[in-house]
Amino acid sequence: MSKGKLRIDDRQLNIFDYLQSLSAPQQSTEGKFRIIDQLRLSLCTAIKESPLSRHQIAGEMSHHLSEAITKEMIDSWTRQSDEINGRLGRHIPAEFLPAFCHVTGNNEPLVILGKLVGLFVMPGPEALRAEIQKLDEGIKKQQAEKKKRLMFLQEITES
Repeated sequence: MSKGKLRIDDRQLNIFDYLQSLSAPQQSTEGKFRIIDQLRLSLCTAIKESPLSRHQIAGEMSHHLSEAITKEMIDSWTRQSDEINGRLGRHIPAEFLPAFCHVTGNNEPLVILGKLVGLFVMPGPEALRAEIQKLDEGIKKQQAEKKKRLMFLQEITES
């Protein structure tokens, strides 16, 4: 079974650095969405950092997907030798990525995909904190509007 240990990914950009990178002038867009090498590297890193073996990752993914995932499939998604030998490389299907990230405890493959389309991927608690902050800002704005109206009402009644 997998260990439910959560790790903080210190390689992930904070939201301010990410937004700055979006505002930077963009270079040529040709090949911008060809990310297979990045994705393959992130899969390999996730597997290395996971306390689970490839067999265990495959078993857990099979359980979550209700579909047979084998160690050999995982090997084919992370192997670069196919392309070097002139054969088409195999890629992890997008529908398997959430299960892979959940099992390995590493969201980097989803972060890579999100960056391409301008999304910032955050873990659940961080997303909730951001949402709470947004609600707090809305409350403060409404309280400021209420205060303005109360002051205006006071001015009208004193006249």
